Amino acid sequence: MKRRTVLSGIAAATGAIALPAWSQTTKIVFGFTAVTDFASVFVAAEEGYFKKRNLDVELKFIPLNSTIPAALQSDSLQIGGPTPSVFLQAVDGGLDLVVVAGGGVTSKSITGFGLVARAGSGIKSAKDCVGKKIGVPGLGAFLHVTFRAWLKANGVDYKQVNFVEASFPQHGDLLRGGSLDAVVTADPFMSRITDSGAGYVASFYSTFLPEGNHTILYAAKRDWARANPAATKAFRDAVIEAAAFIVQPKNDAAVRASIGKYIKLPPEVLAKTQISPPGPTVSEKQLAYWVTLMKEQEMLKTDLKLAQLIAK
Repeated sequence: MKRRTVLSGIAAATGAIALPAWSQTTKIVFGFTAVTDFASVFVAAEEGYFKKRNLDVELKFIPLNSTIPAALQSDSLQIGGPTPSVFLQAVDGGLDLVVVAGGGVTSKSITGFGLVARAGSGIKSAKDCVGKKIGVPGLGAFLHVTFRAWLKANGVDYKQVNFVEASFPQHGDLLRGGSLDAVVTADPFMSRITDSGAGYVASFYSTFLPEGNHTILYAAKRDWARANPAATKAFRDAVIEAAAFIVQPKNDAAVRASIGKYIKLPPEVLAKTQISPPGPTVSEKQLAYWVTLMKEQEMLKTDLKLAQLIAK
């Protein structure tokens, strides 16, 4: 209740601040992948929160999360939603990106993603994954990194697992065809796979994650954010207002309709899909969690100055 009250208060404050009618509209192409963690952007678009702040936001589907930083760098996108690990690895590799706002956050109540094994594979535990071919929707992205952490926590060397990059929509077909032994996937694709009988949930491994760390970050090139400070703030404010809308139970149907429009879910799947809690603002502490996890997996080569990675 306290969280909802805070978000509602922030939304009321930001909602009252409108840009002058004569202000120039800023065009933003925003890149997203097919997960509910982008709900705050979907809602902001459908409820008019971007428009009332003179933002013309075009939502563009990106099949693989790991390609979003390159799209930002090439100016194909102005803002996009990489997972924290993809964002931090891109910065570590030399891209000058900053966090504008946050998408969904982890919650132990969410069982909307996990390890889904092919029917007949016999995979039931972390140790059963050794030597197996497992699909992930982005090498180095959220599901890949957290799954490797889960393997390690269960005494398995993740280097003994063969990971294959495959986008969410491919997961069911790759399991049915026998190309993969298992996938680390998320709803709605997880439910579709299990409902069809092509696979079963071997582990809701996500429940081992601590609460409140971002699954998605809304990022931009630093140069773009500096050149467009009003638009950067307006985007964040719109997302904050959308987050306040999402946490109100009375808005559940509208939130699901917004999600369904952009990730093309049929009504029966949409109705039972879990929605990650929104986390519209991002702190250094939240980024530090991912840095620690990634250093344990030898994914970072430099010491990142986290305070400088959050746009003001």
